Amino acid sequence: MSTIHWTENNTPLRGFLDGLTAHLRSGGEGWLVLSDLAERLGLRTRGKLLAAIEAAELSVMDKIDTSPRHPRARDSTDPLHAARSAEITSLWRLTSN
Repeated sequence: MSTIHWTENNTPLRGFLDGLTAHLRSGGEGWLVLSDLAERLGLRTRGKLLAAIEAAELSVMDKIDTSPRHPRARDSTDPLHAARSAEITSLWRLTSN
């Protein structure tokens, strides 16, 4: 994926989290695949992400991380090279409280 979608209030992310609980069965889990690029660029903090998860009455069951393998992470001419090369993409396994 090479698209970055960002809004001042993290509206799409909050909308996903806020609606997830209603779609989960008892014991079910929802998966969120999210890059930390917004954090590295100062657009969102980890604390705000965790607060949004908590506000949506969700808990993190597990988080699986991977390092970048896409060409932009190796492109030193990319203005975002430093952030992209350090970027971590995570699978957040979420469940309702």
